[in-house]
Amino acid sequence: MNKKKIINDPVYGFINIPSEVVFDLITHPYFQRLRYIKQLGMTHLVYPGALHTRFHHALGAMHLMSLAIEVLRGKGHEITAEEEEAATIAILLHDIGHGPFSHALEHTLVNGIKHEDISMMMMEKLNVEFGGRLTLAINIFKGDYAKSFLPQLVSSQLDLDRMDYLNRDSFFTGVSEGVISFDRIIKMFNVLDNQLVIEEKGIYSIEKFLIARRLMYWQVYLHKTVIAGEMLLVKILERAKHLAVQGEKLFATPALQHFLKNDITEAEFFSSERHLLQFSKLDDQDIFASVKVWVDHPDRILSQLCTMLTQRNLYKVEISNDAPDEGRVRELRERVAAFLKVNETDVCYFVFTDMIRNRAYNAGSGNINILLKNNTVIDIAKASDLSNLESLDKTVKKHILCYPRII
Repeated sequence: MNKKKIINDPVYGFINIPSEVVFDLITHPYFQRLRYIKQLGMTHLVYPGALHTRFHHALGAMHLMSLAIEVLRGKGHEITAEEEEAATIAILLHDIGHGPFSHALEHTLVNGIKHEDISMMMMEKLNVEFGGRLTLAINIFKGDYAKSFLPQLVSSQLDLDRMDYLNRDSFFTGVSEGVISFDRIIKMFNVLDNQLVIEEKGIYSIEKFLIARRLMYWQVYLHKTVIAGEMLLVKILERAKHLAVQGEKLFATPALQHFLKNDITEAEFFSSERHLLQFSKLDDQDIFASVKVWVDHPDRILSQLCTMLTQRNLYKVEISNDAPDEGRVRELRERVAAFLKVNETDVCYFVFTDMIRNRAYNAGSGNINILLKNNTVIDIAKASDLSNLESLDKTVKKHILCYPRII
């Protein structure tokens, strides 16, 4: 069988599958599942084109890895064929542990379990299946490799994951603020003392990259209507789980049923393969098929929440720098409870507060280092003449208040 395939990607054009083992990983059920998990969760409720998947994203990141390695080799840095394949596999599989509607799921069904840890568990299982061929890729994924620039290409402040998702998300949403000069940035990659650095002439492309990331968070990922959709899904899953634990009969696929009925701790998830088996069968379709059926569920709260989502009658979301006034929140709860005829306990599904955070650059964690012409290295925040770049290093926290539009 010919495993040297070419994939036509809307963002980069033709992408090569570089080796047989990479082809076999792409065709594995763990990876194919990513076809059915949208990259941007509920963002299509605001930007109708945002229907691309984590499958697209992983292939795009793999393509950027091949470009980066070609550039670094061209500058005289030794990267063996084995290291190239391992780095390619590490970036290809970096998101394999994502669940459907990732962040909504992480708050409810697999509470407190990070998708990175699930990715690692899946990679270790694949390593057994592939006879140890993924050992080096796993070391690179964990950041446990002497040539530090290889793990930095997979996960850092300027990794190929971020580079692809900014490029791809701006392409599919049509938000031009997210467009970055990915090809120029990669051409500016270099290595000094085994660390990934950016040549000085690439500094403006990095400034644009960081600002684009900040703007994409406020304009796309943390858009208030996107938040409304995600919060509504979180509340739906919370209610469904509450009912399932009480013994209520709910329509759900076997995989979703497993996570609704069982309150699985992090320790339990990683100590038994049966949880991973069910998780590997979960995708967006399991969740949304259930939501459509739950519209007619006898539980009024679950039915109401699912009706709101399917009819795009989302929460009204207010975003502010200060915590919402407690008196106003209390008044909203009383009005909603009276209007929807729900008790004080259950009104929390309809009126609640939360927080969102945005930090475009974290100078203390895997800095973006600029290689000056005199062969010294300086952090981008210090090297840049943009006065607002240092402010990107601060975590911006905002309060949100959600309540139904009927009020």
